[in-house]
Amino acid sequence: MKIKSQRDFFSGLMFVIVGVVFAVGATNYSMGSSAKPGAGYFPLILSVLMAILGAIVLFKSLTIETEGGDPIGAIAWRPLIVIVVAITVFGATINLLGLVIAVPLLILITSLAGDEFKWLGVVLNAVVLTVFSWLIFVYGLKLTIPLWPSFLGS
Repeated sequence: MKIKSQRDFFSGLMFVIVGVVFAVGATNYSMGSSAKPGAGYFPLILSVLMAILGAIVLFKSLTIETEGGDPIGAIAWRPLIVIVVAITVFGATINLLGLVIAVPLLILITSLAGDEFKWLGVVLNAVVLTVFSWLIFVYGLKLTIPLWPSFLGS
């Protein structure tokens, strides 16, 4: 069978693989029931939906003709590396620096991945996302995420 859209083919394949891997991983947790879902219930449903979506995109890539075969372009290495570094830095610093510093640091580093960098946008994003992170994770879900740096002794 001929691939008619490279982008859709590889996107669909990636979604199917990630969906199947996470579905298998979710089976290691308790499922519970629809009324009282366990830890593995939501990840399993989400990963199965992801795999189904990938299968649909994969099927489309093999059946619907696209102009020029929709080739895949060059891999954008800089944004990929910057995003991976930003997430790693966030994970490494959240307990030491707290949410109030780690989230803006994450936003600052990830903003360097794009071609357009404007301080006002970065600062506004950092403030809004820090407040929403606090509202959702600390206030709403009551997670024990440190707000302030540990060296301040708070």
